[in-house]
Amino acid sequence: MDKPQGMFDRDFEWAELARFAEFDDPRATLGIVSGRRRQGKTFLLDALATATGGFMFTATETTEADALRLFGDALADHLGEPVPFRFESWNTAIARLMQIATNGPKVVVIDEFPFLVKASPSLPSIIQRELDPGAQHRNMPVRLLLCGSAIRFMGQLLSGGAPLRGRAGLELIVPTFDYRGAARFWGIDDPLTAFRTNAIVGGTPAYRREFTQGDTPAGPDDFDAWVVRAVLNPGRPLFREGRYLLAEEPALHEAGLYHAVLAAIADGNAGRGAIASCLERKSTDLAHPLAVLQDVGMITHERDAFRRNRSEYRIADPLIGFYHSIMRPNWGDLERPGRAATVWRRVRPTFRSKVLGPHFERICREWARWYADAETFGGYPDRVASGTVADPASKSTHEIDIAVFGRDGEREQLLAIGEAKSGEPVGLGHLERLRRIRELLLERGIASEQTRLALFGALGFTSDLLREAEADRGIQLVGLDRLYCGE
Repeated sequence: MDKPQGMFDRDFEWAELARFAEFDDPRATLGIVSGRRRQGKTFLLDALATATGGFMFTATETTEADALRLFGDALADHLGEPVPFRFESWNTAIARLMQIATNGPKVVVIDEFPFLVKASPSLPSIIQRELDPGAQHRNMPVRLLLCGSAIRFMGQLLSGGAPLRGRAGLELIVPTFDYRGAARFWGIDDPLTAFRTNAIVGGTPAYRREFTQGDTPAGPDDFDAWVVRAVLNPGRPLFREGRYLLAEEPALHEAGLYHAVLAAIADGNAGRGAIASCLERKSTDLAHPLAVLQDVGMITHERDAFRRNRSEYRIADPLIGFYHSIMRPNWGDLERPGRAATVWRRVRPTFRSKVLGPHFERICREWARWYADAETFGGYPDRVASGTVADPASKSTHEIDIAVFGRDGEREQLLAIGEAKSGEPVGLGHLERLRRIRELLLERGIASEQTRLALFGALGFTSDLLREAEADRGIQLVGLDRLYCGE
């Protein structure tokens, strides 16, 4: 099945959906599709249903009786029935649904499935019963796809002792575009503009089409004006999106607490203890909210590259980080029309330090893991992380933005360590710092003489560093051109 014209990227997702839809088996089969809101799940599934002549029902937040009425209306309309179906329960509704594939495999999509389950908690068990061997003899080859944006809920549908565990032939998570895909999607050719834009809106497709109506920064000289007119403008949808993303997650019941946790992380408090101290709470009190934020994909929990007992929390969605670093502290001013330009001039230093800096480190780690070839680091990257290294002589700790690990048989080896700078040209001082860190890791038996030194610079490199790197292949320089276009 060919991917529809006009669908950007999503080759893997479309191929998996097409495989599932065309699976040649007389029995009904189940697939689960999930992902954060605004990623294009509904667009994908609507395109699949249209391409195959399938049935798609989008649920709303309502009562069980109303949901059954709407479902009966939609199913009757799809089948060309003159009179709407009036189902008394989901038992009869799902049983009827499983018998509509009269001419071979038929795609059936139930979008916003969590809304239905909220009103009818037994629905997953009803579907499970219809997929059991005892019921399959009366079923037709329906290809049932359940879709939802409540990530925690959708993930639990197939976990542990959940009714649908072991019943699905597809479990597809629709991700955001990575930083390279986002640049192509936004149509931004200039790497610096692409990087800065990505640091605000990330790779969520809807933010270009629906939320900005195609308004993109024309280049570096237009970026500040674009932020003012498209992001900090109280008349545009992006303005309140950072708030709405939290409100739309059903698992987040105490919005104030979760906003406070995200704000603490955005302010640079990465460890649980530091977050707790910022919020004046006990560290143990934050175990649950941190776990929930991680489950719904708003934060990541990353282990230190060199200290197993140390880890850091980071905000996963750039727009949430931008909201908590830039917008939330200035919300009163920003809500007043005409104040955005003044606020933006005042907060640009904060944007550079708390948004661009961490985001640049993040995309450098992504590049090292997924785009750099084996020649870059002298081996194939198997794991990339950030870390800290103690320096007993100076009684200090060095932070490493990028630590690249590979494997030599069964043994892990440190291929490279790197530093990422987004606000200044990278020079010999940064190189000497990495050399000192490599010496410390050599003493601990973690690094080797072959461990390479990688310097990442959003604003380029000094001439003396360029000369040094030209003479030593063990020094890798990675600028924005290489991050966006190189290996």
